[in-house]
Amino acid sequence: MNKKITSCIVLYRNDRTMLEKAINSFLNTELNVKLYLVDNSSSDELKTLGMDTRVEYIHNPSNPGFGAAHNIAIEKAIEEGSKYHLVLNPDIYFEKGTLEKLCLFMDSNADVGHVMPKVTYPNGDFQYLCKTNPTFFDLFARGFMPSFLKKIFQKRMAAYEYKNQDYNKIIYDIPYLSGCFMFLRTSTLKKVGFFDDRIFMYLEDADLTRRFLEISHTVYYPEAHVYHHFAKLTHKEFKFKWITIQSAFIYFNKWGWLKSIY
Repeated sequence: MNKKITSCIVLYRNDRTMLEKAINSFLNTELNVKLYLVDNSSSDELKTLGMDTRVEYIHNPSNPGFGAAHNIAIEKAIEEGSKYHLVLNPDIYFEKGTLEKLCLFMDSNADVGHVMPKVTYPNGDFQYLCKTNPTFFDLFARGFMPSFLKKIFQKRMAAYEYKNQDYNKIIYDIPYLSGCFMFLRTSTLKKVGFFDDRIFMYLEDADLTRRFLEISHTVYYPEAHVYHHFAKLTHKEFKFKWITIQSAFIYFNKWGWLKSIY
């Protein structure tokens, strides 16, 4: 039987309790689902999390990066004949019925290829994860600019994060949706291609969303809601800032260094 929904969580030395919440959230449904755990860790100690018959654990210690690891599962999802594929972060969790809401929306809107739900922190604070196509300045300002300078560009940063939009309503055709929870129509995914595996981490979601928008609608759908712990590593450690810079050069060499009209 074809799978209604496939999903993948890429692992790397994760907090086990948080990861179990993500796994259980996805499996807590009557829908026909399958979950891939692609583990980029050097050891396979997280293998015991894949004991459910709907879970397939894949140890991938070469650690080729976030997008490349997800591509392993995407290939399998296409082989499975899944209708929808969910790119899911290990620090996400949600209530039963969330997948059903997203499926119903996608079933009713065949021209939509990619949908993202409302995302909040566990305490309920809202996360602004709809964005315009990034510029190098936007990324630099968010990741490197001191707080007192950020205030000067506060209006620009607000527009970049769609803060001038009503997040209580459905928003169509967003150029950049966060990779923490990407609910994708598998048939559209086959057309646009997989994650760009040259990008180790960060901006692979911007690149994929942009390709989806070229041939389908992208949507923010607030009727479905998930919780996201969101570590914001790029703001804390230089290593992750450097990875962001490397990703940005690949992204802008591909799409151009001047902001596109969308």
